[in-house]
Amino acid sequence: MESHILDSVEEGIRAIQCLRDPEAIAFIKNAAHLIADCFERRGKLIIAGNGGSLCDAMHFAEELTGVFRHERRALPAIALSCPGHLTCTANDLGFDGVFARGVEAYGHSGDIFVALTTSGNSSNILEAVTTAKEKELKVISFLGKTGGKMKGLSDLEWCVDGFKYSDRVQEAHMAAIHIIIEMVERKLFHDN
Repeated sequence: MESHILDSVEEGIRAIQCLRDPEAIAFIKNAAHLIADCFERRGKLIIAGNGGSLCDAMHFAEELTGVFRHERRALPAIALSCPGHLTCTANDLGFDGVFARGVEAYGHSGDIFVALTTSGNSSNILEAVTTAKEKELKVISFLGKTGGKMKGLSDLEWCVDGFKYSDRVQEAHMAAIHIIIEMVERKLFHDN
């Protein structure tokens, strides 16, 4: 069992090392600037994902609305995670529309929709991106594997490839999210 644990540890380290790639650094920098600029213009983030990516979406939102590293004003972010909304929409309109409906309800021109998908093929995320574009939101996507059908649809995207399973992709996504939040705080509150 120890050899399997060490193999998993090594794979986890390899996932995090993806953050060193110039493409990842550029994505983090550009995402932090887009998000900080959005907040400076009184816009908000609307974040969505399925399964573990929905948990990451909620984590992303709470780090912004709550306290991350230092006390500061709350920053407006919504994870589309309300069970009432998700089940009502899925029951009445179909599961493919659950996130698009949330973007329709909350999104305004100048806001940002953040898509978290390890496959890039989730129909409900694809529909939400279409709705976000129609409403003139910017779209930032965290993708995995090949990027799937989402590849090339966003204003800014990063694809963590080279991993068979979603867990490693999500680990890299969450590390990038934390760094983005740190950079947003630096830009908005620390000027360096």
